[in-house]
Amino acid sequence: MIEFERVHKTYKVGGREITALEPCDLQIPQGQIFGLIGHSGAGKSTLLRLINRLEEPSGGRILVDGIDVTALPAKGLRQFRQKLGMIFQHFNLLSSKTVADNVAMPLKLAGEHTAAEIRTRVAMLLARVGLSDHADKYPAQLSGGQKQRVGIARALATSPKILLCDEATSALDPQTTAQVLQLLNELNRELNLTIVLITHEMDVIRRVCDQVAVMDAGQIVEQGPVAEVFLHPKHPTTRRFVFEAEQLDENEMANDFAQVQGRIVRLTFQGQATYAPLLGQIARQSGVDYSILGGRIDHIRDVPYGQLTLSLVGGDADAALAQLKAADVTVEVLRA
Repeated sequence: MIEFERVHKTYKVGGREITALEPCDLQIPQGQIFGLIGHSGAGKSTLLRLINRLEEPSGGRILVDGIDVTALPAKGLRQFRQKLGMIFQHFNLLSSKTVADNVAMPLKLAGEHTAAEIRTRVAMLLARVGLSDHADKYPAQLSGGQKQRVGIARALATSPKILLCDEATSALDPQTTAQVLQLLNELNRELNLTIVLITHEMDVIRRVCDQVAVMDAGQIVEQGPVAEVFLHPKHPTTRRFVFEAEQLDENEMANDFAQVQGRIVRLTFQGQATYAPLLGQIARQSGVDYSILGGRIDHIRDVPYGQLTLSLVGGDADAALAQLKAADVTVEVLRA
């Protein structure tokens, strides 16, 4: 659905060129929720805004649904943007307009619908985001979560194929964030929407995204399926995000492990293996004693996963690890 070919972006500031995005290649499949994660200044907002040319690329080619966006003239760009919806961090609602009027605005600007068609469409969208009773209210009368739902309804007004989410949950509390993410998840499935979501929170990526690209200093440093990137981070930036999300400190862990005897391994379970009673069975068969040093069981989108860090003492540890691998458990030896 979206393809970047050596796309880059520089700004001129005080006579100097500042690189916001290094030349990058990127493919986002149709119907997926694709996450972009990075700290402030990493370049993720620039990349997102290049998709609909709110930012002009300095070079490279951007293809969206087969259209070369970089070659579009002004009129073609206006028509193209009707295929994309955008949700903003701070909602960007018109304070002098009612909820219904805010949602109707893209349809009125398009100039292709009658007043009756717009009323029907707005009513349907407000019902879908659970705000039918708030149509005549003004943004100041709404909570943050309700404002973001209005923003989502407005972004869907022109029946876009793509939804761009610019830090759509960072201004919300955790409970409201979960509700908004659930709504985006449902819309992705119901409408086969391609959603590009930028955030600085790994937990947001874990909850809803299919794939993720990790950005640092204007570069994509790691990308792939969320489960692979989340459970087996390779780049130091990715590792920091994962450890921050799990409230772990690698240095503290290393110090703690220095006091532990035996071989130390990290086991990663996915799917049904997460709940299988493997450890007890294998310990009995191999004669290995184990201690659980840390871990968690959770979900990546809808798929359960577990990660456990264990120390193994006695028995046949090699046989135990071979049995775990045979049961589709990923084994990482942290200390032999």
